[in-house]
Amino acid sequence: MSTPLQLLSDAVQLVSGQHILFLNSAADPFVSTVARRCPECVVTLAEDNVAALQTAVNGAGQAFVRPLCHIAFHEYTAHEQSATMDVAVMNLIYQPNNAWMRYCLQLARYALKAGGRLYVLGAKDRGIQTVARHMQELFGNVETLAISKGQRVVCSRNAARAPVIAPDDLTGLLFSKGELDEGTRLLLEAVEVREADAALDIGCGTGIIGLYIARQAVAGHVTTVDASLAAVSVAQRNIAESGLTNVHALPSDGTRAVLSERFDLVVTNPPFHQGGLQTTAVAERFIREAAQALRRRGRFYLVANRFLKYEPVLQASFQQVREVAGNGRYKVLRAE
Repeated sequence: MSTPLQLLSDAVQLVSGQHILFLNSAADPFVSTVARRCPECVVTLAEDNVAALQTAVNGAGQAFVRPLCHIAFHEYTAHEQSATMDVAVMNLIYQPNNAWMRYCLQLARYALKAGGRLYVLGAKDRGIQTVARHMQELFGNVETLAISKGQRVVCSRNAARAPVIAPDDLTGLLFSKGELDEGTRLLLEAVEVREADAALDIGCGTGIIGLYIARQAVAGHVTTVDASLAAVSVAQRNIAESGLTNVHALPSDGTRAVLSERFDLVVTNPPFHQGGLQTTAVAERFIREAAQALRRRGRFYLVANRFLKYEPVLQASFQQVREVAGNGRYKVLRAE
C-alpha cells in the first residue's frame, strides 16, 4: 500500500515554473519531493511554526533554482497578492485544529489563480471527509484522487470567475485574550515570583503567564518564546496593550532564541500533542532546555495533565522535584 508521501506525490500534477504554496505544511516531506522533481518551481511556505520552516529551508531550499519564499501563515494576505498560485498543498496532520483547517481552505481560495488546484492530504480520523465537504462548499467542486490505509488525497479547482475573498483574521479566530484555562490558573497560583527575577516562559501562547510574572517582577524582566508565529503575534499585541515594559515575546524553537541568556525562573505549560499525535517529547525537551537556561538555585515550574509522567525526566535534570499544586486533572511541578 502507498505511504501518505507516495499518495501526494502521485496525485499532485507538477509543471516546471509553477508557483506552489504550502499551507502550514512546511514539515511535510513533499517539500523535498517537489525540490527533486521540479527544481524550477517557485515554492512559497506560508508557515506558522518556526522549527518546521527552518527544517524545510535547510532540507530542501538548496535544491530549488530560486530560493524558497516564506511568510508567516497568518500574515499571508497582508503581504501577498491574490490569485498568484498554480498549486496549493495542505497536510491535515500539521493543522492544530478545525479552525486552522478552515482557514487554510480560505487562504487557498484567496491565493490560487483561476484554474489553480488545491490538494489536501489527510486521514479519516483527522477530518478529511469534513474538509472535503468544506472544499465542495467553497470551490464548488471536489474529487478524491487517491485512497490508501485510511489516508486520502482530495482536490478542488478554483473557479475561473470566483470572487476573491480574504480569510478572516486567524489570530482573532484562534486566541481569546485574557481567558485562563484550568492548568494555567493552577500554575499562576503556585509560581513563586521574586521582584528582581529574570524569567522565561517557554511555549508562551498568548503571553498570559509572562504578563502575570512581569507584573510581579517589577525590578526584573520576562522573556516569552513560542514556535508559533501567530501565538507570538498575539502575545506581542497583548504586551503592547498591557503597557508593561519589562516583558517581550520572541519566536523561537524551544529556547534557541535565548541560548546565551540565563534566568532565575523558567515556566512552561507545554503542549502534549504534535502532528495530531499525543507525545511527551516537546515537554521533555523543554525540561532539559530549562535546566540549561537556569542560573544556580533557579526555579522551574511545569503544569501538565496528571497522567503525564514527567517526573523521571525532571529528576534526571534537577536536584529537587516536587508537586506544589494540583487537582484531579492537573499538577504543577517545581524543580530546582
